[in-house]
Amino acid sequence: MAAKLRARFPEAYRTEQCFRGQLSVWMDRASVADALRFLRTDPELSFDFLSDITAVDRWEHRGPGEPRFEVVYNLYSPSSNRRLLLKTWVDDGQSVPSATSVWAGADFLEREIYDLMGITFSGHPNLTRILTPEGWLGHPLRKDFPTRSDQFPNVES
Repeated sequence: MAAKLRARFPEAYRTEQCFRGQLSVWMDRASVADALRFLRTDPELSFDFLSDITAVDRWEHRGPGEPRFEVVYNLYSPSSNRRLLLKTWVDDGQSVPSATSVWAGADFLEREIYDLMGITFSGHPNLTRILTPEGWLGHPLRKDFPTRSDQFPNVES
């Protein structure tokens, strides 16, 4: 799987890691949508099912110059019973291409990440908050978000 991605996207391929039998592949954020489309449509891979999209705030666990966030696409191939984590790094203020053109179900997953982490998805049809109340300030799953209720303003005045 990693070799096919590396061959198809040589400039966008970053690295790979296998941990406890789970393959993770990192791609350049600009090529994520194309890589997801390839993984879904290639007959040898057939990652037809998008299990989840999530994000990690690497606030205090990143090296100098490394992006703050990691967006993780959890893919499953029912025909071969294999899983793949496709990952990309994104910094604050940067966007990731939306996966809604590949899977319509990515809509709410990307909205959740936008709402809770503040990561934007370019080309998303309706990138609005989905879990926090109208007027909420900030993104509650960021590592620098205050943890005590008396420390943060929860809505705009």
